[in-house]
Amino acid sequence: MTGDADTIYVNGDIITMDVTVDEERPTAEAVAIKDGRIVAVGTRQNVAHHHRGPRTRVVDLHGRTLLPGFIDPHSHYINALTVANQVNLFAPPAGPCADVDAIVAQLKSFRDAHDIPAGELIIGYGYDETIMAGGRTLHREDLDKDFPCNPVLVRHVSLHGAVLNSAALDKFGISASTVTPPGGVIVRKEGSDEPDGLIMETAFLEIFASLPKPTREQEVQWSIAGQQLYAAAGITTAHEGLTHADDIAVLQRAAAGGANLIDIIAYPFILELDEVLQDNPPDTFGTYRNGVKLGGVKITLDGSPQGRTAFFTTPYLVDGPDGQHQWTGELPFPQDTVNSWFKRVYDLGVPLNVHANGDAAIDVLLAAHEYAAADDLAKDRHTTVIHSQFVRRDQLAKYADYKLIPSLFTEHAFYFGDTHVRLRGKKQAHFLSPMRAAIDLGLRPTNHTDFNVSPLDQMFVVWTAVNRVSRSGEVIGADQRVTALEALQAITINAAHQYREEQSKGSITEGKLADLVILDGNPLTVDPMRIKDIRVIETIKAGRTIYRRPAPPSWP
Repeated sequence: MTGDADTIYVNGDIITMDVTVDEERPTAEAVAIKDGRIVAVGTRQNVAHHHRGPRTRVVDLHGRTLLPGFIDPHSHYINALTVANQVNLFAPPAGPCADVDAIVAQLKSFRDAHDIPAGELIIGYGYDETIMAGGRTLHREDLDKDFPCNPVLVRHVSLHGAVLNSAALDKFGISASTVTPPGGVIVRKEGSDEPDGLIMETAFLEIFASLPKPTREQEVQWSIAGQQLYAAAGITTAHEGLTHADDIAVLQRAAAGGANLIDIIAYPFILELDEVLQDNPPDTFGTYRNGVKLGGVKITLDGSPQGRTAFFTTPYLVDGPDGQHQWTGELPFPQDTVNSWFKRVYDLGVPLNVHANGDAAIDVLLAAHEYAAADDLAKDRHTTVIHSQFVRRDQLAKYADYKLIPSLFTEHAFYFGDTHVRLRGKKQAHFLSPMRAAIDLGLRPTNHTDFNVSPLDQMFVVWTAVNRVSRSGEVIGADQRVTALEALQAITINAAHQYREEQSKGSITEGKLADLVILDGNPLTVDPMRIKDIRVIETIKAGRTIYRRPAPPSWP
């Protein structure tokens, strides 16, 4: 590119994340942007001499920190379109609900504030039974009293199920005669077949697929609102982690209609792949259209450890979600089926994302890979193991041998670390999301929020990777802590590698997209316990500001 730069950033901490320049401290004094691309990175004098012209805007960072825009390794972007119309039922600090009474009160307040008529579905999200006061969990009757005429669906924090009141159970056809499908959970009232309210895993799939979507008229507006949630967290590329065929159509229509603040990468669900391929042949995967691309295919092998539906080789230390003794979780699909799925995706030549939390699920995954990739186990197919929460050391070594990418979830150390100690024992819990071990094996782990399992807050993601402190203050696996730079790599350059976008994103490097984020503090220099307090000031996509935090008078 030739000519004067559009913008030059100076007078701040510029962390390039380009470790090819300086592995220990990849920094620069100035960055020049033109036509949405980075055209120069270096000293202030050199960049200004070669790229500053009469129309160049020079941005004084005032000591703030400039980084490449954050890349989301795994979340459920489609949920962002509807979150504004749902009720936040997270426990503190992410929300107000630490007990059943608070959940009901929040739902009532939402209903009254929005004047929701009888018969209309009300949805809440973030219910976490593991931290309910006194161990008192949510049941259908808790919701029936105040919502006799409204179906109410309270989504479990894992996103793998929900508690339904009686009206919602009727609406979705769940009754005493409903057979629990393989790999599913329908909790029954003690001594009867009547549903108690909690529906999980494969039993929840049809319910989830039928939840309300935006109308054609609402798609662009809702999509822009959802993308603004990501932009406010400094995210310039978002992940849609298990995408139904109808949702792909929504994403593509909205993007064509102008809802393209950030890039969206979607992974169609294996069970709907045939339908998706009718309009999206394999050779279209990996190519952006209006800011949306299909990144590959998604397979889900188990549930969530906090929901006691993750699949392990050894029993949980407590009973299962429906009172099962010596419960290990279970595989919803036979190994042969999983093998055939892997083979099909590998034959298509597109990347694969596989949800696997428990070590037994990871054994199934490794066996499927060995079956489908028998001709070359070590070929880089960009297969990513989403969560890998309770991967064993021997399994992690196979990741390195097979070039599998672990996308970890260190926020579990805070949100669920104490619960995992109780459910799985200290030894296993303290090796959850083992980022240090992965890096030491030469792997390039990423780290995610799984939004809306946890909020969109990339500095909290970094904080948990660096500190691994639980709600109670216990350190969950001190030997798995990483440096702040390594934690930042997991949401920038490593995430770009996960998506095969390393040549265009993930670092402040000449020629790459000008996807940037400005923070009010430097994660590399602040006290590690203060990283979570750093805030996003501005988010820039391809050189254009898409989010600016309300600023004090001193900020230009």
